[in-house]
Amino acid sequence: MSWDSFFTTPLGVGAVVTACCVALLLFGACLYRRKTLSIRTVTYSAAAMALAFVLSNVKLFQMPQGGSVTPCSMLFIALIGYWFGPASGILVGVAHGLLNLAVDPYVVHPLQLLLDYPLAFGALGLAGFFRNAKLGLHIGCAVGILMRGLMSCVSGFVFFAEYAGDANPVIYSVVYNLSYIIPEILLTLIVISIPPFRQAIDSVGRRAG
Repeated sequence: MSWDSFFTTPLGVGAVVTACCVALLLFGACLYRRKTLSIRTVTYSAAAMALAFVLSNVKLFQMPQGGSVTPCSMLFIALIGYWFGPASGILVGVAHGLLNLAVDPYVVHPLQLLLDYPLAFGALGLAGFFRNAKLGLHIGCAVGILMRGLMSCVSGFVFFAEYAGDANPVIYSVVYNLSYIIPEILLTLIVISIPPFRQAIDSVGRRAG
C-alpha cells in the first residue's frame, strides 16, 4: 500500500487527525504561555465550534458533489478571529475542520484532505486581520469565507477534475464552489447587518475582550 492510498483509509485519516490534534495542542500551549490564548478564549472557541458544527449540518441548499449553504455556520469561526485575533481564529478553524474530517471524511489524497478540511476552515480565522478596520467584521467574514471557498476550488480542479466533463476543470471548479460560497457570504453579511444581531455580537465581543 502506498502512502497516498494509506491516507485515504480510515486508519490513515485517524492518524492525520491525531497528528494534527497533537500539533494544535502544542500550538495552543505555546499561545497560552505567551498569553495570546486565555481560558476565556478557549471557552468562547469551544462554544463557537459547537454552534458552527450544529449549523453546518443544517443544509439550506446542498450541492450534488459536496458543499452547501448553511445558516451562517462559518460566521462563528470567523468571530473567534475577529474577537481574539487571527492566530486564535485560525487555530479554532483548523480544529473545526478536523472535527468535520473525523465525523464525515471524504478523502482521495493527502493534499486534498488538507485543502478541504484544516486549511479550508482555518482560512475562516483570517477574519481576525480586519478586526480594527472600518466594517472589519463584514470584510473579515467575506474574506474568510471566500478563502475557505478558494481552498475548495483548488481541491476541486486538482482532484475532482473528472466531474467537469468537457469543461475547463479550473473554471468548472470555481463556478461550482462559488455557487454555494457566494450565497453563504451574502447570507452572513445580511445577518450581521441586522441591528439586534450586530449589537449582540458587539456585546459578546466586549465581554470576550
